Amino acid sequence: MSILVTGGAGYIGSHMVWRLLDSGEDVVVLDRLSTGFEWAVPKEAKLVVGDAGDPDCISSLLADHDIEAVIHFAGSIVVPESVSDPLGYYLNNTAKTRTLLEACVNAGMANFIFSSTAAVYGTPDSIPVSEEAALRPESPYGMSKLMIEYMLSDVAVAHPLRYAALRYFNVAGADPAGRTGQSTHNATHLIKVATQAALSKRTHMDVYGTDYPTADGTCIRDYIHVTDLVEAHYLALKHLRTGSGNLVANCGYGRGYSVLEVVDAVKAASGNDFAVHLVDRRPGDAVTIVADSDRLKDTLKWTPQHDDLDEIVSHALAWEAALARRNT
Repeated sequence: MSILVTGGAGYIGSHMVWRLLDSGEDVVVLDRLSTGFEWAVPKEAKLVVGDAGDPDCISSLLADHDIEAVIHFAGSIVVPESVSDPLGYYLNNTAKTRTLLEACVNAGMANFIFSSTAAVYGTPDSIPVSEEAALRPESPYGMSKLMIEYMLSDVAVAHPLRYAALRYFNVAGADPAGRTGQSTHNATHLIKVATQAALSKRTHMDVYGTDYPTADGTCIRDYIHVTDLVEAHYLALKHLRTGSGNLVANCGYGRGYSVLEVVDAVKAASGNDFAVHLVDRRPGDAVTIVADSDRLKDTLKWTPQHDDLDEIVSHALAWEAALARRNT
């Protein structure tokens, strides 16, 4: 039997594919290659170029490859973009996932792991934020993901489908073995942008908002190494395979760093004091988001191996340098 990874040519998805292959799993990748790359998919996995919202494509994949589980990464993820294009986000995230889920139900596929987000919380009332906190998304991106969580919950009641919805905090870093990393053109992730500036791929980087109610005036986020994140997905897959119950869980370390602290860490690791422009806030950005990940640790026995900002930055820098060599 095989695991279907949607968005498996992208940043997190390609790390997931490597993790599955490292454990001897058979993997099928579905990606339309809008932000992913064919070269990011290991040759041991089967790549199908297509859309997760195409019902005929999905139905054929599920039937032809004996799919036992779907790990769903495909979707749009840029908060400010979702504010300017809400209908695009509700289509690409929510509506297309509904199509994917329907195909899974019709095929009798039992296990579904969903890439959710801490953006479902908005600005929480207390920190760290647990899964029991109020769900108040402040952007169409966060709302589009929350709507999928509601769909999963309802579908699991009506059909024999088990699911895990993993709420990511800020994913960063790259594969320690150097096999894959964040390669998206025009990516907006803070550490990605900072490493590009450090390697002179950008003339400068912008910091959006310095008047937040934090120690240095910039937003605070919980940065999780992508390798620890995909390990959580693999443990969730094992959990569902045993017939265990549905799971909604935060994925973070429980420690926050401000934007300027991250910028300083990249400057220190790279040895380059690159230019930083302080500009106005972006719409949809919450002030502070830090995870309570006790549920993930208790339920799946998840133990982070890369909980160190300097290590995250180091791996991100190494990958960015590798990309520069690839493109020369």
